[in-house]
Amino acid sequence: MGKPSVPPSATASTHGAREHARAQEGTTADAMPIVPASDLPEPPEDVAAGDVVWAETVAGGGYTHKVLARGTELRLTDLTGDACAHLLLHSADRPWERLNTADTVKVLWNAYLGEGHLLLSDQGRVLASVTEDTSGRHDALTGTSTLVRNTARYGDGTPQSASPAGRELFKLAALKNGLAPRDLPPSVSFFQGVRVAEDGTTEFTGSAGPGASVTLRAEQDVTVLLANVPHPLDPRADYTTGNLRVLAYRSRPTAPDDALWDATPEGRRAFLNTVDHLTARGLA
Repeated sequence: MGKPSVPPSATASTHGAREHARAQEGTTADAMPIVPASDLPEPPEDVAAGDVVWAETVAGGGYTHKVLARGTELRLTDLTGDACAHLLLHSADRPWERLNTADTVKVLWNAYLGEGHLLLSDQGRVLASVTEDTSGRHDALTGTSTLVRNTARYGDGTPQSASPAGRELFKLAALKNGLAPRDLPPSVSFFQGVRVAEDGTTEFTGSAGPGASVTLRAEQDVTVLLANVPHPLDPRADYTTGNLRVLAYRSRPTAPDDALWDATPEGRRAFLNTVDHLTARGLA
């Protein structure tokens, strides 16, 4: 949705600027947050409107962030087939405990994210689990784009440009949560796939198409940082990325009676580590 042109004289004074700003109340755009989230017009059939705590559409080249309570489920949807959701997770009140992609891949003996995968910290604890996945095109190996790479490839990579880099957007999201650039580890990404070839090279496999979704469950209180930017290995010459839908709603953390708890010995140990940590703090 384009912005209506405004004559310079209309906002030349404080009163004019105020009237113009107030006149925008109630207008909507294709990509924006819904506040309060419970006002989401048409929640999915499996989600009660009163349980929705985050509802937002993130434009291509945009970012967002939120602190989610333990047990909250976060559903990401690629609306156009061109979204790429780069994700970082931090323990909400202990930001030095954060997503560790190396352990996420190594401990679980699986480099390919999908349903049943656990996103681990370097403390051997679960930050989030993947409970549903209709895409199958994700990446835990490459990370996000950088200022240098985007400047060389697209001509600019700053946050205000037409081709912002993922790390630059992560810096902004981090700052709004009291975090610094040094607090940003390698990220994982969803909706644009990468596979490792027999010779060890990485192959970009692209998107599963419009409407694919992935659902994560927060296994402790987490700070979520998201940047919706092209995957670094996307071969297209143009900066290409589409809208990403973000929906979070109240649920419950994984429990010992859930199949995911005992899916693997390594996963069970990670869940036990997580609950042990939370129990000692009176949080579980």
